[in-house]
This record gives sequence, C-alpha cells and structure tokens, in this order.
Amino acid sequence: MLDERLRTLLTGMPKAELHIHIEGSLEPELIFALAQRNGVELAYPSVDALRQAYDFSDLQSFLDIYYAGASVLLKEEDFYDMTAAYLARAHADNVRHAEIFFDPQTHTARGLPFETVINGIWRACQDSPISASLIMCFLRHLSEDEAIATLEEALPFRDKLVGVGLDSSEVGHPPEKFARVFERARQLGLHLVAHAGEEGPPSYIESALDVLNVERIDHGVRCLESPELVARLAREQMALTVCPLSNIKLRVFDVMDTHNLRRLLDAGLAATVNSDDPAYFGGYINQNFLAAFEALPLDESHARQLARNSFAASFVEPERKRAWLAEVDAYFANA
Repeated sequence: MLDERLRTLLTGMPKAELHIHIEGSLEPELIFALAQRNGVELAYPSVDALRQAYDFSDLQSFLDIYYAGASVLLKEEDFYDMTAAYLARAHADNVRHAEIFFDPQTHTARGLPFETVINGIWRACQDSPISASLIMCFLRHLSEDEAIATLEEALPFRDKLVGVGLDSSEVGHPPEKFARVFERARQLGLHLVAHAGEEGPPSYIESALDVLNVERIDHGVRCLESPELVARLAREQMALTVCPLSNIKLRVFDVMDTHNLRRLLDAGLAATVNSDDPAYFGGYINQNFLAAFEALPLDESHARQLARNSFAASFVEPERKRAWLAEVDAYFANA
C-alpha cells in the first residue's frame, strides 16, 4: 500500500511528459462524440463495448484498434479537441511541459491534408494551460521513402515542430531503416528521438544511437540485457522515456512488480516516467507514477530524480529548464 505522503508527493510534484502519443489519448467517450459529429459508424455499439476491446496481447493487437480509433478524426477541430482534452488532463496531473508525438501518416493515408492534422494539434497547444511542443513521428512499418515524403510535406510547418520520432511496430523494423530521413531531419535542426528496446532487442537501441544519432530513447527498457549498453547509456546520460502501465498492458513485463524501473535508476540511467497511450493503457502520467511506486521499492528520492530527469531531458531552452529544475528542488525541500 502506497504511503499517503508519497502519494501526495507524486501527484503534486512538477513534471514533464516526454512520451505521449496524442492519438493514444483519445478516450472512448470522445471517440463516440466525434463519430457522431462526423457521421462515422463505429464497429462497437457503445463506449463500454469499445473499452472492453482494449484487451491487447501485444503491440500489434494494440495498434490495430489504435488506428481504428483514429478514423473518427476528420477535421481540424477534431484534432484540437483531442489535444485540448489531453492537455487538460496533463495540467491536472501537474505536468508543466509536454512533448507530444503525433502520427501524420495515420491521417494522410486516409486522405486528410497534413495541415488539418498539425494545425488542430498546434492550436490546442497554443491555448493550453501548460507548455507543449510537437514531435512528428514516422511509422516504421511503412517505407523510408514514405517517411521522407512526410518530412517534405511538413517543411511548410517546420516552425511548429521541435523534433521527429519513430514509432509503430518495432520488431522487424530496425532504426537503420530510417537513416536517411533522420539525417535530413537533423540537417533541418530538428531534435531526434526513436522508440527502441521495447519489444525490439538492445541492438535496436544501439542502432538508434549510432545510425540515427537520437538524443533520447523512447522506452529502452530492454537495455539491461546488455551490460555494455547500460554502461554507455549511464555514461552519456541518455534519457529513457519509460512507460510503466504501457509495458504491463503490452506484456513487456508480466506484472508491475517485475518492472525494471528501479533497476534502471540504480544503474545510473536517466529514466523518466510517461503515459505513452493513456486512453488505451489505463492511466495518465500520475497513474503511471502511482502504479510503479506502489509495486516497486521506490521512495521520495526516486520521485525527485524522476521529476528532475524529465525536465533535464526535455527539448526546451536552458533557462526554462533551470527554472523547472529549481521548482522541483523547492517542491521537495518544502515537502
């Protein structure tokens, strides 16, 4: 049972969220509301029936329903409403800054204009009670040529992006498949991140670092299988955006008691806690903190470290980063 003081500390502490797929924040209630607004017929008769379908055996079975849910997003206002709903939840969880993933290819493949997608998400970020920036992800189960075309399509909106990422089905799609598009993004001055070491092996993390030259690893929990890689990640203080509830839902770990978050921290790694696809995986960022701390031997010092790591690993200017880190330190000093 989680100590009430620690529970209060976790929920109240300032934090950044660095691994959130905005399409994965689409709650069943909003899916149904948008379906009704847009005249989209869903395969599920009710909100409850849709919720019951959120029973995944692996990453691919999750992705299948994830893409089905995205089918209700048709207009700029739909993307605005989805993003605004997430940002309100993040604000309630004392998130100060969010770096939001979005998947334009999911939508342009359905015939939506790129600008419809990004403008809706961007406007919600501008109206948000918290700081937010956008990371455009490439779908790794598609070709690199399609990723390059997406990057070119994004060029008129370069000022709305802080970085690019790589997501979708990991196994069988190693990072080096996207070497050219990541190099092009780097030349454009965009920050680089990639999903690696969730279902894929530690070698995918190494490829993301050495071939794609990423600045953060999304997930990365399988790094502990390689002592040499762990030593490197610790030495370089390469941030890992860990998503505890997602890892359990997708069977990366069987139960939270066996999650390796504590071991990552003990190894000196710059781990952070995030919600991934909160509508599908059972919780927003505070629920991820609470679930991990309830199941694992984590204490106040780990909470402070995780909060500090989240801001230190963010892609914001140094002054804002220092201000948020000082806020974390003051919060724990006065707790």
